Amino acid sequence: MMSIDQAATLATFGAVWGVLAVGHNLADHVFGQSDHQAANKGAPSAEDVAAGASPRRGWAACLAHVGQYHLVMAALLALVWLFIPLPLTVTGLAAGFVWSAATHAVLDRRWPVRWLLQRTGSPAFADLRSAGLNGLYLADQALHAGALLISALLITRL
Repeated sequence: MMSIDQAATLATFGAVWGVLAVGHNLADHVFGQSDHQAANKGAPSAEDVAAGASPRRGWAACLAHVGQYHLVMAALLALVWLFIPLPLTVTGLAAGFVWSAATHAVLDRRWPVRWLLQRTGSPAFADLRSAGLNGLYLADQALHAGALLISALLITRL
């Protein structure tokens, strides 16, 4: 039989995971990213670097997006917490948000997602851009969801 504490932990995890999942979509696609950030956060391409561009180019846009994204996430989590008194700790919130910000920034540079797909036997999927599908984008979103799952665990358990 499940204890009250175990049930509370499961409920908290479910609520946090739900907020992060909704927050991710709102922050990544509506409120947490400008056109400039979206266009420049992954710059430069490998070809640009080979042609002499600084590999640091694009980090400002990427970090601005990550900051804006996490403000949206924090606002949504705070809004839910106002109505549902979740037992959250500063340590858990800090760990979850640091993990989320770090992984989001790295994934949004785009080359790590392409690198992963190329090394796991899916280079064609990384280049897919047809029939309304974009393989790199789909993989990016899946990896963000996996990172947010870990964030929800950290927020819930620390």
